[in-house]
Amino acid sequence: MSAVTLAAIQPAAPSVRSDTLRITEIFHSIQGESSRVGLPTVFIRLTGCPLRCTWCDTEYAFHGGGAMSIDAILAQVAEFNCATICVTGGEPLAQKNCLPLLGALCDADYSVSLETSGALDISGIDPRVSRIMDVKAPGSGEVTKNRWENLDLLTPHDELKLVLASREDYEWAMAACHQRRLFARCPVLFSPVQGQLEAGQLAQWIIDDKLPVRFQLQLHKVLWGNTPGR
Repeated sequence: MSAVTLAAIQPAAPSVRSDTLRITEIFHSIQGESSRVGLPTVFIRLTGCPLRCTWCDTEYAFHGGGAMSIDAILAQVAEFNCATICVTGGEPLAQKNCLPLLGALCDADYSVSLETSGALDISGIDPRVSRIMDVKAPGSGEVTKNRWENLDLLTPHDELKLVLASREDYEWAMAACHQRRLFARCPVLFSPVQGQLEAGQLAQWIIDDKLPVRFQLQLHKVLWGNTPGR
């Protein structure tokens, strides 16, 4: 019997789902950041991140998690009966199936935002998604990971977030905003690192320098502390 014939009669290999993602948690809470702050939101936290920011508050999402298909994720999200969805991490774009997940959520008529580090290509993201993209300041330890090419892909529908740990970070952020014309691209958010930069101090600097940025605190931490699933 020829090799071709033998191959033809071999049992079929078990099918492997191509739309699986690794999920750390799915939960219903109050959005604590961005212009959507205060809105009841379902968060889908994907597992894994190629960055290691010094002030990261979701290190528990670096590893572990569980495999879920897009259909299973949609089914769990639907149980919360909430129109606003935030896909976050970790770094969601580190998983290739993040893109079809975002599209499926939009197709289901959710209002969808994505929180991303700004280190990976955002060009493939469904245009219906609001991209909340970080610009990493030096205090993060990951300033070299900024993918500046992403800036040209942003629209007024998106937002830029700069998390600042010091006066040096603030000065760097001001220079970046002016040199790269960030204020003309989309809303810009400045946020202090909890425990490193006093919130009132950052707010005063913004007022003194008349910056057209949105100051933000992490509302969920004000309400519940740094608690997973909140």
